[in-house]
Amino acid sequence: MRRNVIETVLGGVVLVAAGVFLAFAYKSADLRKVQGYEVTANFSSITGLQNGSDVRISGVKVGNVVSLSLDPKSYQAVVHLVLDNTVKLPKDTAAVIASESLLGGKFLSLEPGGDPDLIKPNGRIEYTQSTPGLEQLLGQVIFSLQSMGKPAESAAGAQPPKM
Repeated sequence: MRRNVIETVLGGVVLVAAGVFLAFAYKSADLRKVQGYEVTANFSSITGLQNGSDVRISGVKVGNVVSLSLDPKSYQAVVHLVLDNTVKLPKDTAAVIASESLLGGKFLSLEPGGDPDLIKPNGRIEYTQSTPGLEQLLGQVIFSLQSMGKPAESAAGAQPPKM
């Protein structure tokens, strides 16, 4: 009987500790929904970006991606995002898809410009840049290493001049 009481108390302690960890994770993840105005941005590739992804300026969350679609005329990806009402973006703001880490997810990074005119609600961010995928970067590195090695191989294979 005594053993059952100890196991029950220990189980309760484990559940309380798990609840504390979940509350901490929820608060630190900053999962709040941003209320504000919507703008769009067109990209050639949005691989890894998802609905709900963060929109950040200088690492600070200022919005969310609310939907992704395809423009049937240009075949570009259209990203719809909601920005906090306190954030006013200049017209020459650039949007860049960035990685949280090597294996982490993607987020949209905004780099405000210096134009005195502002992007209005339901406006569009004109300057966008997609990041290349990990496979594409590795392919470029391998290609660069191979092309660097070719002149050395041809020089090594040449025969020395006869005297």
